[in-house]
Amino acid sequence: MFKILDRYIIKTFFGPFFFIFSVLFFIFIVNIVWIQLGQFMGKGLSTFQILKLLFYLGVNVITLVLPLTILLASIMCFGEFGERYELAAMKAAGISLTRVMIPLFGVTTLLAILLYLFSNNIVPDFQRKAKNMLFNIAQTKPALNFTPGQFIDQIPGYMVKFDKIEGKNAEKLDGVFIHRKANTFDNQQSIVAQRGEFLPATNPAFLKLVLYNGYIFEDSYAGKGENVRVKQPDQAIKFDTLVSHFDISELISKAIEKEQITDDYRFQTYNELNATILTVQKDNKRLAENISSDLLSQTSSVMSYIDQNKSKVPLKAQYKIDTIKSDKKLDLIFNGYNRLDNLKSSLDNKSNELNPSVKYFSKVIIYQQRIVTYSFTCLIFFMIGASLGSIIRKGGMGLPVIVAIVIFIIFYVINVGFENLAWTGKLNPYLAAWLPNIILLPFGVWMTYKALTDSQLFDAEKYKALLKPITKRFVKQKEHQRYQ
Repeated sequence: MFKILDRYIIKTFFGPFFFIFSVLFFIFIVNIVWIQLGQFMGKGLSTFQILKLLFYLGVNVITLVLPLTILLASIMCFGEFGERYELAAMKAAGISLTRVMIPLFGVTTLLAILLYLFSNNIVPDFQRKAKNMLFNIAQTKPALNFTPGQFIDQIPGYMVKFDKIEGKNAEKLDGVFIHRKANTFDNQQSIVAQRGEFLPATNPAFLKLVLYNGYIFEDSYAGKGENVRVKQPDQAIKFDTLVSHFDISELISKAIEKEQITDDYRFQTYNELNATILTVQKDNKRLAENISSDLLSQTSSVMSYIDQNKSKVPLKAQYKIDTIKSDKKLDLIFNGYNRLDNLKSSLDNKSNELNPSVKYFSKVIIYQQRIVTYSFTCLIFFMIGASLGSIIRKGGMGLPVIVAIVIFIIFYVINVGFENLAWTGKLNPYLAAWLPNIILLPFGVWMTYKALTDSQLFDAEKYKALLKPITKRFVKQKEHQRYQ
């Protein structure tokens, strides 16, 4: 009996699970596309390359999608049980809510373990592929995009304009104007033709253009004075057919997936990050010692002497301020103020120099700990979701979705807030990574307790009765009660 019940509970859970996971995954992918859209435009990327990049980026968001999916699916699953009175039937048959939650808790534990293995062994490789691909795309120059009637300078060394662009592949041209800019090896040249046509070139690094009925105007005195240009002989050449090749190798993405970045901490597993943390910690300690020695060297020599002779007899005052003349007194005070101000500026500069190292150290630790913490988040979200679902007793995409989104937003805000505190050095990064789970765990335990005790947590009538003594004071008496 229980085995059949377990299969039914798990089947009911995975129904909304796969649907919600697909929807959330699509939402996160759309968000990534919206953010990265500027890098895709005009780069000449193929559809396969764009889909591959989205796949790499999509794998990286699974670590955040899975906990939210478990939260939503558990709320909807137990909400459906309550809405269809299946929970009441199970309890009437002597099956406790704890027994109902056990099979799904086991499934969630398995998902949490798989998420850890996935984050530790698979995500780093896809992080490396995605980051290198984005870097290579950013370095790629825009692809050719000719617009009729406009001057285009995308071909290196040339300025071109076409009055009309026709044909299935935009290969037919009318009203061609091509201007070659002068350089050390080539003269300035302008070509005007009635029509032209793009044809496939033998070498894909070159663009082949055949022109018909036109003229070539060449100026071998580019950049010279007007008096020299007036004496220049006419160098116009008429042609019937002219074949030109343009070097567009700079516009071609030769290695979109070439791995040029290999030293990012996000490309490492949990154990590999331990070595990185030790290295960064040593570097930060060395940097802090250098900064401290620099600051100490700028302090007063008298203060340094006092620090070195703490066990000796204290130094006597060298000057008495009352015995100094007023003009000298102002000079001493002004010099002292300038010296303190310079020390303060030096301290601020050294602090700004140390902040990036502290931020990087915190990022490495938080990234490492999140490989583990997100797995525990799955378990906590299941406790909260299952408890809320059994209390709300509403299935579908209505109230459960709203409650789940509110909980996830709270978790996300707490997560980002503690992360920023750790980056500034005001909070231990290990604690910052675990605090969201530490905060949500008591809430999950409390919600589970309320669900096991059949608490009417979302019963509106209960809260109305609780607030009735207060609201009664502000409600007018009915007319028949006034005159009794």
